[in-house]
Amino acid sequence: MKHKEFSVAMCVYGGDNPEHFRLAVESILEQTVPASEIVIAVDGPVPEALEQVIREYESQPAFQVVWMAENLGHGEARRMSLQHCTHDLVALMDADDLSVPQRFEKQLAVLCADETLSIVGSNIAEFIDQMDNVVSYRNVPEDDESIKEYLKKRCPMNQMTVMFRKSAVDSVGGYLDWHHNEDYYLWIRMALGNLRFFNIQEVLVNARIGREMYRRRGGWKYFKSEAKLQRYMRKNRVIGVPTYVMNVGKRLILQVLCPNRLRGWIFRKFARSEKGA
Repeated sequence: MKHKEFSVAMCVYGGDNPEHFRLAVESILEQTVPASEIVIAVDGPVPEALEQVIREYESQPAFQVVWMAENLGHGEARRMSLQHCTHDLVALMDADDLSVPQRFEKQLAVLCADETLSIVGSNIAEFIDQMDNVVSYRNVPEDDESIKEYLKKRCPMNQMTVMFRKSAVDSVGGYLDWHHNEDYYLWIRMALGNLRFFNIQEVLVNARIGREMYRRRGGWKYFKSEAKLQRYMRKNRVIGVPTYVMNVGKRLILQVLCPNRLRGWIFRKFARSEKGA
């Protein structure tokens, strides 16, 4: 069966683990439906060991590597990778996660069956160190209406799982810098643009999480970024004042006032599931 051509867009930077990156790339090379091209944006200088792995893939025909002279951050690196994708259908992939072999096949089937959909994601299983050490699942709503309702309180898509129409993403300005929230900011703008979402209710990506994940999701800088995003939603009438106050209040408590250990427990208890879908 002939499938539509599509691109995979990846970003990698100096802090990424070379072996984790290799495993991530191999997981997209082992798909039941292979990508037509794989674009890797290298966000600034990288250590020699990581550069060696990137160079190995760069020599292969399907790969296009974009070397960025400076580290410009996640949003700009995503933007750069998308600019170099030659196909309208684009799947995102993180530099340390593992896609299941049928991921692209299942996402293509959904997007090709409904031309009104702009983006398709899925649930994720989160693991530490080894893929069989799953510690939690992040399940997200399935249909467009539920996703847009969920968006009012939390990020409704797992970024590392999405496949979208690049033309739709470009129509709302594409990836723009927003500290640790470039993806959420994009989904909000896509919702404001009346674009349609869908999440496959399966785990299509195994997401590697560090033991310091919950520490990174705290602090004043992270809180200010999220509070600013809430103001953006209120200004654009995605949410009203009561929801805005509740959202900001919860984030202040969780991201600023909570100790890291307690923050981790709250995330695992209320923001994650012990079972996949």
